[in-house]
Amino acid sequence: MSTPVFITIDTELMWRHHAAGLPVTEIAARSLEPAGVGIGWQLAELDRHKLKATFFVDPMPAMVFGPDVIARVVEAILAAGQEVQLHLHPNWAGASANDRAKHGSFELIDLPPTAQRDLIARARDLLTACGAPEPVAFRSGSYSANDATIDALAELGFAYDSSHNGSEHPWPSAIALPVRQIAPTLHRGLIEVPVTLIEDTPGHLRHFQICALSAGEMRAALDHAAAKAHAAVTIVGHGFELANRAGTRANRLHRSRFERLCAMLAERRDTMPTTHFAERPALRLDQNDQPLSPSQMRTRWRQAEQLWSNWVEERAA
Repeated sequence: MSTPVFITIDTELMWRHHAAGLPVTEIAARSLEPAGVGIGWQLAELDRHKLKATFFVDPMPAMVFGPDVIARVVEAILAAGQEVQLHLHPNWAGASANDRAKHGSFELIDLPPTAQRDLIARARDLLTACGAPEPVAFRSGSYSANDATIDALAELGFAYDSSHNGSEHPWPSAIALPVRQIAPTLHRGLIEVPVTLIEDTPGHLRHFQICALSAGEMRAALDHAAAKAHAAVTIVGHGFELANRAGTRANRLHRSRFERLCAMLAERRDTMPTTHFAERPALRLDQNDQPLSPSQMRTRWRQAEQLWSNWVEERAA
């Protein structure tokens, strides 16, 4: 029994570069194509391994800077044979190119239901205006979603949400699902595809993100999901996270993790095929899938890697 894998890349302009007053060309470069390991490099690596990925693209900066910066990345993703779905950071709704202190709410869940619905609809229309097909899947920025978000998505015709992240529950990931829910489930009219979790220390959950897990933890999580016939694995990345926080040099540790993850998934393509949401894959719903159990050795190794990353790899060039 195969376990479908969703490789998801949250694709956005980084607020901290906007708040720092950088010009839009520099914001885009550091957010989308930082240090040669951004979207273009990731697309090439995915193509080299013949893997499918979902790029959750936030179109909201188009309200501030115009559509071209978002349209270019949408075009590149689609030209590479990958899919674009909807991402949304609501703070851009109140932003200004001239006054970098202005912003809207940073968390979607802080908005009332009607405002959430209207903003999601606006973001959807912006995304399609930037050249994307009508989206069928959504992930909220910072995983900030609640049941009002799900109701809005269902009303707007979305089929999937992927905002539930038990390691960020109950705030800002506030959907009314169990913290350890990692199997896809039908929730309030659409299919929730939660972010995959591991238990890195007893009672503590950590989500399957490229900059959050070591290669050893990722391998163990994939082996666990395959051995237990999990209904799906959902992996998170970002366009910017393979570079340092300043976006000025590659983080070699994170780049290596991405390369090794792609190789692992290529090795497992027969039993763990990567898929797109737009393919409407047949998902086994409501299985009692459980996160990988903790291993002190795996966790200590990752913590040592993170020390190296923070002391060495994160230094600005």
